[in-house]
Amino acid sequence: MRVVVGMSGGVDSSVAALLMKRAGHEVIGVFMKNWEEKDESGVCTSERDWADVRAVCDKLDIPYYSVNFAKQYMDRVFEHFLAEYRKGRTPNPDVLCNREIKFNVFLDFAERLGAEKLVTGHFAGIDRVDGEYRLLRAADENKDQTYFLYMIDQRALSKALFPVGGLLKGEIREIAREAGLPVSDKKDSTGVCFIGERNFKQFLSGFLPAQPGDMITTDGRVVGRHDGLMYYTLGQRRGLGIGGGGNGQRWFVVKKDLENNLLVVHQGEDEALLYSHEAVGSEMTWLAGHPPVGEGQTLRCQARLRHRQPLQDCRLTLRGGRAYMEFPVAQRAVTPGQSAVFYQGQVCLGGAIIDEN
Repeated sequence: MRVVVGMSGGVDSSVAALLMKRAGHEVIGVFMKNWEEKDESGVCTSERDWADVRAVCDKLDIPYYSVNFAKQYMDRVFEHFLAEYRKGRTPNPDVLCNREIKFNVFLDFAERLGAEKLVTGHFAGIDRVDGEYRLLRAADENKDQTYFLYMIDQRALSKALFPVGGLLKGEIREIAREAGLPVSDKKDSTGVCFIGERNFKQFLSGFLPAQPGDMITTDGRVVGRHDGLMYYTLGQRRGLGIGGGGNGQRWFVVKKDLENNLLVVHQGEDEALLYSHEAVGSEMTWLAGHPPVGEGQTLRCQARLRHRQPLQDCRLTLRGGRAYMEFPVAQRAVTPGQSAVFYQGQVCLGGAIIDEN
């Protein structure tokens, strides 16, 4: 069959293309350029990645294209990203990028090329039970990316293929080396989806005006100044700029008071103020297209509140369009704006955006 492979210039998508070619499919490589600014060194990182894509496709002897979805990314992902920061929340743009760009705009493009499947290098799996497609956790638990994929729908799952989802990262690099792919030892990207790795504080300040304010303790004592609430997240210890003071121990962020523009901090190793047994979320998305339980019903499941977090036991109750979570083990720094993603065993059910803890 004809398949389009979303190629980033990294080893995972390159091996995905290689495996599709070895399986006898007609493979087309497509590179997405969704961000047009240069990094701090004045280099457009997408140009380096595009060069790597061309080199890999030449090695595999497959045709390749570059497409530009920068406008769609700005309108559908980045504007929401900025709006969340304005609210004092900490968003995860990679989740929205998968739903709005990779498995929507890009999927439409792949179908216009006549592709039967859209192939990516995501660490995840797909199966079909009773006519319903399911998203499955990857073989390499440390690399599993279902957390970022929970917002995609049945159409996307029916069209997607994740050829590396059953492999360990080391196996992927070995396959690339044996095949002579020029990206076999390329470092994994850890930056924001399509924006790349950069000084995030400096980057964000170019889009949102900073509003400095007081940094206070839990009992209301002013201990310093913050540069703007958007630059901080719950549990943060580094970059507070208030030194030891007090008892000489490190400080950490326990709350952001948006209404009064106050950053609340606490000193010491006792992080009890950061832990909670409950969380509430909204904007629920279910991969099956419908909730796993009815209104007011409770589901015993597992949850992740951040990427790579070990699965946590959770009691999930759906009520009034909100997800009420209870955890037998207290969770650290449950952060508004981030996603809570729910699982039953290997199956990713869907998720919600955290509103409060």
